[in-house]
Amino acid sequence: MGSADKMIRILIAAVVVILAFTKVITGVLAIVLLIFAGVFILTSLFSFCPLYWPFGINTGKKQA
Repeated sequence: MGSADKMIRILIAAVVVILAFTKVITGVLAIVLLIFAGVFILTSLFSFCPLYWPFGINTGKKQA
């Protein structure tokens, strides 16, 4: 996973968390989006997205 991919995921997660805690989004939508935000944070921390693997997607630097 590339650094741009990580930063986008962290930014999206931060926006979702802010919207949820300021009660802009509430209820089931907030819960679902917070779960996705958690997944985005975890995948960014581990630099691995399980959905990329079966499709052969690699957003990191090419290795020689």
